[in-house]
Amino acid sequence: MTAVHRAVLEAEGPVLRFDHPVNARGDRSDIPVVVNLFGTAERVAAGLGVSPDGLDELGAFLAALRSPAPPDGLRDALSRWPMLKAALAARPKHVRSAEVQDVVYSGAEVDLSTLPVQTHWPGDAGPLITWPVVVTRPYGSEADAVSRYNAGIYRVQVLDRTRLIMRWLPHRGGAAHHRSWVNRGEKMPVAIVLGANPATLLSAALPLPETVSELTFAGALNGTRPRLVPAKTVPLLVPSDAEIVLEGWVSPTETAPEGPFGDHTGYYNPAEPFPVMQVTAVTQREAPLYLSTYTGRPPDEPAIIGEVFTRLSLPTIRAQIPEVRDLWLPPAACSYRMAVVSIDKRYPGQARRVMMALWGMLPQFSYTKMIVVVDADIDPANWDDIAWALATRMDPVRDVMLLENTPMDYLDFASPQPGLAGKMGIDATTKIDSETDRDWGEVMRTADADAAFATDFLDRIMPELVR
Repeated sequence: MTAVHRAVLEAEGPVLRFDHPVNARGDRSDIPVVVNLFGTAERVAAGLGVSPDGLDELGAFLAALRSPAPPDGLRDALSRWPMLKAALAARPKHVRSAEVQDVVYSGAEVDLSTLPVQTHWPGDAGPLITWPVVVTRPYGSEADAVSRYNAGIYRVQVLDRTRLIMRWLPHRGGAAHHRSWVNRGEKMPVAIVLGANPATLLSAALPLPETVSELTFAGALNGTRPRLVPAKTVPLLVPSDAEIVLEGWVSPTETAPEGPFGDHTGYYNPAEPFPVMQVTAVTQREAPLYLSTYTGRPPDEPAIIGEVFTRLSLPTIRAQIPEVRDLWLPPAACSYRMAVVSIDKRYPGQARRVMMALWGMLPQFSYTKMIVVVDADIDPANWDDIAWALATRMDPVRDVMLLENTPMDYLDFASPQPGLAGKMGIDATTKIDSETDRDWGEVMRTADADAAFATDFLDRIMPELVR
């Protein structure tokens, strides 16, 4: 299934549904598996509730959530009505019954092997849930305090019939909540939502402000109030429109070796201990679907989502670094380990200031090991443009900045120490004022009138040449 999915994704093909998946023992499942839901940028945008052209407006909405500006008069307030309406729609609605609880398995009835969880790569340790929306809350919060919930997408390994391994890294929201329960010596209630609606799933992956709940923000994307229902065996609220929910408790002390699994780097990561979850109930629709994906060397669905999220982040970045024109995180570089940014350059040293601002401003750039800064006339998503800028505007001695002992993804095997590595900034901009003692060359450009003539000529002559 993973091989078929990968081939279809690389061909920019459709969503796939496997009606009767069969496991390694030959057992057939009656739960269909759906993959490649986010296999194109257009489908990611649709999951966010917008067209591709609407991504910029959504990005401005996200920027406003981080630092909202007061309305400038009545006309400005009215212009923001769509944002106000979305905020009102985000308030959750509590319901007593839900489709996701049409069938309930609890206690001895729980058997995770009945779910068609894939083992994606030959070297994987076992079945791996890849699109879980993991819902948690901090110790001391009430079950109905949804604003304090965290919904994150973490890797979840199936350990046996009733146990899972939760792989959440220390800086993630779920791990922070778990520490608050561990400090009290108590187990933490957790709900794993499988087959969440696309807005909920993507909200769980978005870098939202800490004060914004992912579950309620999904309501803003959908334009409807999210419907939440009390879980059956844990004190949590869960989305009523999900396909399947796994309820249970994560131990404050018990861990198990998670992995190895094929990762977004294109390598298998080593096994490491992570907390164990005891599943107390599985609730589902009468005829549920199981949503899945694979993680590997790009292209994969997370990489495609990452490209869309980069576009969404631009207004937030520009609010802090106004000179930024455009930004590209090459998917081939694991979607975040390299960034190319174009700027409106006005003064010496500006490229280095932008590098340091990006590394320090947003958490997702803390693992970006290389930043290349180019001028506004360079397309940061065009490798030919980047190569030309590096070859003609960068001196390796003057224009390379190296940093030591900075945070790094511990899955980066090139790092000298796990979680700690260097960073490189490359200034591939035109050098001005005190940055150089030489006269800088003038870029050759075709005259506007000649370019227009050539375009018109080709429009007229090409049909004849083709014929």
